[in-house]
Amino acid sequence: MNDFWNTILDFAETTTNKVGQQLMQDFGKVQASQKADGSLVTQADKWADQEIRDAIISSFSGYGILSEESDQTFPDTEWCWVIDPLDGTTNFTRGIPIWSISLGLLYQGIPIFGYVYAPPLNQAFHGFWPGKSGLTTPTGAFLNHHPIHTSQDAPSKNHFFNLCSRSTGIIQPGFPCKIRMLGVASYNFLTVATGAVLGGLEATPKVWDIAGAWVIVQAAGGSWISLNSESFPLSPGTDYSDRSFPSLVLSSSELAPVFTPFLEGVKF
Repeated sequence: MNDFWNTILDFAETTTNKVGQQLMQDFGKVQASQKADGSLVTQADKWADQEIRDAIISSFSGYGILSEESDQTFPDTEWCWVIDPLDGTTNFTRGIPIWSISLGLLYQGIPIFGYVYAPPLNQAFHGFWPGKSGLTTPTGAFLNHHPIHTSQDAPSKNHFFNLCSRSTGIIQPGFPCKIRMLGVASYNFLTVATGAVLGGLEATPKVWDIAGAWVIVQAAGGSWISLNSESFPLSPGTDYSDRSFPSLVLSSSELAPVFTPFLEGVKF
């Protein structure tokens, strides 16, 4: 990798490690309040958001920021970081060790780098995926710096498929896999990238839930299917606080005919 991409990766790793160390001190010990959209937030979320935003401002002059806890309107900048300072707040407050810190770097509204760190699991995912950006970037997906790839297996009752709590309508007679529900949108999809599960469905994720994972999944060989409109590029001046990005993620595009018929039971 050239110096620019090394700088991006080093920044993401250093920043999420620092924030993760403090969040581990608060893990299972803080109270949450409910936001207007029904999701939960804690002082830990707000602290982590401020720490990450301060780090971006000091390291990347002129880069925009889009964040769940503060700046929710996409800026008119060529480069923009998208932050989810704590994905899985409910798990975090209840002491369930699946939650993450998620970063995505967008160029002209398209994610090209993703970094997701799950401190309780000591798992750090990252990926580069130039897609249609026109940039020359490294390409690949990694877990703790080791390459990862999606599974090439055919579905069976010995394989898993992940759901969110709002997508259980997909469970119908004949569904080909066992179901798991992890409670964290980013981690839901990243288990597809590692080959642990064959697919994942999220009915109402926000852009900060998916920006980092979107890169990593595709760099690992997965197929990302947007179920509303195309997720990216984002539009400058648009407020993304209330917009959902329903998504089906599969280990390969060949599985789409197997799983998409079951989507009729899900309300997006």
